[in-house]
Amino acid sequence: MTTKIFILSDSVGETAESVAKAAAAQFPSETFEFDRYPFTQTTSLLDGILKRAHRQQAMVFSTFVNPELNKFAKERCQQDQLIYLDVLTPAIAMFKERTGLQAANKPGTVHNLNEGYFDKISAMEFAVTYDDGKDPNGFLKADIVLLGVSRTSKTPLSLYLANKGYKVANLPLVPKATIPDEIWKVDPKKIFGLTTTPEVLNDIRRQRMISYGLNPESSYSNTEGIKLELEYADKIFKRIGCLVINTSNKSIEETATLIMESLESDISNA
Repeated sequence: MTTKIFILSDSVGETAESVAKAAAAQFPSETFEFDRYPFTQTTSLLDGILKRAHRQQAMVFSTFVNPELNKFAKERCQQDQLIYLDVLTPAIAMFKERTGLQAANKPGTVHNLNEGYFDKISAMEFAVTYDDGKDPNGFLKADIVLLGVSRTSKTPLSLYLANKGYKVANLPLVPKATIPDEIWKVDPKKIFGLTTTPEVLNDIRRQRMISYGLNPESSYSNTEGIKLELEYADKIFKRIGCLVINTSNKSIEETATLIMESLESDISNA
C-alpha cells in the first residue's frame, strides 16, 4: 500500500520535502508518494489541497512562514485526523528566543536573488561548459577538478558541487588517451580522483547498456577491461598525488562532503 505525503508551503517547499524524504528513507520496505504544493499563499487554495489530503489520508508536512496559514492547516488536519508536521515554526521559535527578535514572516527569503544565488548559477554553467574535458582550459580556472573512469559519478558530483558554489571541471580517464597538459599545471590539492570496485562498476555499466537497449555483454562492461581501466586511473592519481575517493558505497552527498572538507582543511592550514 502506498502512503501519500503532501508537502505544503507558501514558498518553494524544498525544505519540507527534504525532511519528509529523509525520514521516509528510513522505511525502505514501505512505498511513499510525494506531492508538493508550493506557493500556497491563500486559505482558499490551502482548503482545497487539504480536502484532497483528507480523501487520500495523506501525511502532511509544511513550511508555512505565514502563521495564519500554518494555524489553518494544523487545525484542519486535527479535525480530519491527519498527521501534520510543521517543520519550520519550532526552528523559528528557537531563533526568536535566542536573538530576541521578531521573525520577518516573509516566504521565500532563503531564495532571494542575492550574490550567492548568482554565484551558484555561474558555477552550474561552468560545470556544464567544462564537463567531460570539453575544454582543457577549464582545469586551470576550476576550484575543483574531478578525474575518474567512465561511470564514477563525475558529472552528477560536478553539478552537486556547483550547487554549493564551486566551479568544477571533470575529465574521464581512458587508457592510451592523452592527458591534457593543463592537468599537470593544476594544484594537486584541487584534484580529486574518483574510483570504485570492478564489481560495482561492472553492474553500473551493464545497467546503463540495458537502459539504452544494448547488449550488456560488451567490452565497456567487461570485468577484466574495467580492472585495467581502474589500474590505469590509479597510476594517474599516484602520479598527480591527489586525494582518491572510493565512491562504491558512497552517495553523491557523502563524496561531496569529503571533497569540501578537504578543501576547507587546506585553506585553514595555509
